[in-house]
Amino acid sequence: MIYQQKCICRLLFIPLLWVLRICHLLTLKQFNTQFGRAIMMGLMLHANAKQLIRMQNYKDALEVLTMGEEAFSLCNPKVIEMIDNVPILQIDMVWCYFMLRDISWLSVAGLRLAKAREGIERAHGKESSRVRILQGGRHVELALHLRLELLEGVIAYHSGKLEKSREALTSAQAKYLQLQVSDEALSLLMGMGYKERDAKRALRMNNQDVQSAVDFLVEEKAKKALKREEDIRRQNEIMEQKRYGKTPLRKAVDLKRLNELVSIGFEKELAAEALRRNENDTQKALDDLTNPETNSSIQIDIESRKRKRLRQAADAAIEELISMGFPRATVVAAVRTFGTKEQALTHLLGQPNETDANSSVSIPNDIGTENLSAEDGIEGPSGSGALSSPEGGDGGPLSHGGAEERDAEMESELTGELQRGDAFSDYDIEVIKEGEAINEYLALLSTGENDEKVSSAQ
Repeated sequence: MIYQQKCICRLLFIPLLWVLRICHLLTLKQFNTQFGRAIMMGLMLHANAKQLIRMQNYKDALEVLTMGEEAFSLCNPKVIEMIDNVPILQIDMVWCYFMLRDISWLSVAGLRLAKAREGIERAHGKESSRVRILQGGRHVELALHLRLELLEGVIAYHSGKLEKSREALTSAQAKYLQLQVSDEALSLLMGMGYKERDAKRALRMNNQDVQSAVDFLVEEKAKKALKREEDIRRQNEIMEQKRYGKTPLRKAVDLKRLNELVSIGFEKELAAEALRRNENDTQKALDDLTNPETNSSIQIDIESRKRKRLRQAADAAIEELISMGFPRATVVAAVRTFGTKEQALTHLLGQPNETDANSSVSIPNDIGTENLSAEDGIEGPSGSGALSSPEGGDGGPLSHGGAEERDAEMESELTGELQRGDAFSDYDIEVIKEGEAINEYLALLSTGENDEKVSSAQ
């Protein structure tokens, strides 16, 4: 739970394709609840665990999967049972047990696989009928079912249910053979310029049909291009919202309402500040904008914030130049004269070396009546509201009285794998290790049969 509490879901940066399975089930209001956050936390933890599995770090992956399971347990069961994320997570957990060769998990593994099969059939339909319709006849889930049947066969074998084990392993072997890519088909796709991994994945998910695989690759390329455009657009919007600051209740400025005010003739930054002050209430913002006294007060606050930002940028430039070995007095004079760090640096490099390292000149504070508030922003001369910054101060860190401090490194680690993934990542399994395990356990079953025959003959 500590790990979950430290992590903050950055929903806006999660690729759209990952949320398609659940977004039609959730309203925007639900996303702001513990339920919505729990789903996204579960998705992020599961994606992170998959990366650990690919690195063969099964012990750590199991710990992360356990946290993901806990996150999903906080969700509404009626919604969760309609998607396949939780059953896939259960299968991945049992796969980790198997790869760790930990027989102590035998009874738990059996229960997990039973729940996984039930959940998969509920989400995909009987004999994957629903997923087949949704995916246009493609066999995207075949490798997942192979792993499930393999693990069921292993559990049955160690439980002494040899006939059941043989049945499950034989079915898994048939799927394994179905997923083997021919060299001819692979060479054909690679000859068209596709990478080997992408070509194999397309052929596996399209039942080895070359034309269907090509169509799949073309569609995926178009989806990725669209996703990149959407990500860029959304990130630009987020940067714009951060520039305007947050409302007193820590919400971002509503860009749709902002554009409505701009469309009727109001200056954008002025309209954004009016919305920010009034919790995105368009009518109240409009009242402030059309009131000469309030309008003037808003403009003063905006100018005050601009001056403070310029001063902070100048301070940062000064400290950076001083760290290069230039005397403080010379640096301060250069920055104040030339305005930008680059121009100041060019000037300093052209000057004779001075050794006035002990000189100290401060930049006068010309921000007027600006003061940092105790909560999360700057209160301008009007006193009509805090000018809050993107992260709780105008470019500064969160105040002690504000929201919980974020762990950026942990967030980046959690969301990184999600950003690299797509809607088919859960089903994209190489099945090499699975094939080896199938042969191993079928051989064990054959050895057991031969031993029985020998015993009977004696």
